[in-house]
Amino acid sequence: MLKSVPRVNMDTWLVVSLFVFVQLFFSLAYEGSGYYGYGDDEDAYARINGGTPWCAPIKVKHGDVSCRSPGGQYYKNVMGSRCKIRCKRGYEMQQGHPEVVCMASKHWSGNYACREIRCPKLQMPANGGYKCSDGSYFNSRCEFFCSLGYTLKGSKTVTCQYHKTWTSGESACVDVDAPVIKCPNLKDKTAEPGKLTARVTWDTPEGKDTADGILTDVILKGKPPGHFPEGLHKMSYTVYDRAGNKGSCRFSVRVRVRRCSPITPPENGYMKCDSDGDNYGATCDFKCTGGYELQGSAARVCQYGLTWSGTETNCAAMNINVGVRTASGLLDQFYEKRRLLIISAPTAANHYYRFQMTNLQHAQCGLDLRHVTVIELVGIYPAQIGRISHRLIPPGLALQLRLLLQISHNNFNMVMIDKQGMDRERYTYPITSAQIFTTIDTWQGRMDEMVLQQEAGHTCQ
Repeated sequence: MLKSVPRVNMDTWLVVSLFVFVQLFFSLAYEGSGYYGYGDDEDAYARINGGTPWCAPIKVKHGDVSCRSPGGQYYKNVMGSRCKIRCKRGYEMQQGHPEVVCMASKHWSGNYACREIRCPKLQMPANGGYKCSDGSYFNSRCEFFCSLGYTLKGSKTVTCQYHKTWTSGESACVDVDAPVIKCPNLKDKTAEPGKLTARVTWDTPEGKDTADGILTDVILKGKPPGHFPEGLHKMSYTVYDRAGNKGSCRFSVRVRVRRCSPITPPENGYMKCDSDGDNYGATCDFKCTGGYELQGSAARVCQYGLTWSGTETNCAAMNINVGVRTASGLLDQFYEKRRLLIISAPTAANHYYRFQMTNLQHAQCGLDLRHVTVIELVGIYPAQIGRISHRLIPPGLALQLRLLLQISHNNFNMVMIDKQGMDRERYTYPITSAQIFTTIDTWQGRMDEMVLQQEAGHTCQ
């Protein structure tokens, strides 16, 4: 008779089934699920597992965990398990080591947490600022801007990168705009009567700066306000701001002098003008050289209409009257006008006479320059002949000259008389023109004549 199989106690099956269920539950709950039924309660793990020293499952926000146990146990948080922690992109380990070990104390060997990556705080640029999409955190985009008048130097935008640096260096706001300055607008100026300058004034212009409005220097290049001579005068102002930028403007002043048509001294005369000689208001005085008489206006003025006052000035040759009755009357015509060189000879064939006249023929310019008139007395009365250039002197008047000046008709004689009618030099022999000129140039009044002649350009070549 077969022995019957013992009936298993129902209570024993119930216990075994519960144990298998618990094991299966923990296996499914941990393996790759990221979920832990017991949370962080390490003691709960120990009670469930019969006092096995398990650490709490690792939960990392914003990161992933990879663990391995010493004996390949199914559970990854038993004593000796090692877990590597890796933070997601944009996050980093806040503290501790990226690998922890489950210790016998049922605690992990270190702390672990992932925090968001953060770049250093940007410096606020002077005279500007920036705006960011997410502060200094990873992937935040910041855009720089500058105040009016300033220009951004550097990148306009920067982004926080995963290695905690910005995509480029910090930007700055710099003043690169030149200040603005407006020069005065001046019209042409006309000189006053009798003057060659015009008074020109203006206010120093003020520059404007688009940045901080502060300027350092305003410099004028050119003539400052005041009296400006005739012509075009170019000037400029330059202004600087604190950043060293400069702005410039240019302007000009033209001074005009109203002028009459050029006027020249008359032939055989002198002209002396004040001011510039032909400008509005200038006066010109005229004089004739000795032996010439002034005809027309002795003075002329340049008028506003740019025409000369008066009539044209001329110097006409002295009209010598040889029909006077006395020798003194003849000589008085030359008083204060001409110097006289009186040459007397008994005949035209006289050797001294011929030599002297030949020498003087080549010196006519020098004689005119010194206002010298030559009077010839040749022959013996009544056959004597008197001559002033091409004018003949009657024999009786010629005789009176010899008697008045005590000139002998028998020999060669030469008398030099100054403008005051004084008998200055006498010669009984001929002399060179150079000797005559040297003598006359030492006489009173001759130096003043030489100055006038030099100013007028009267010379002998």
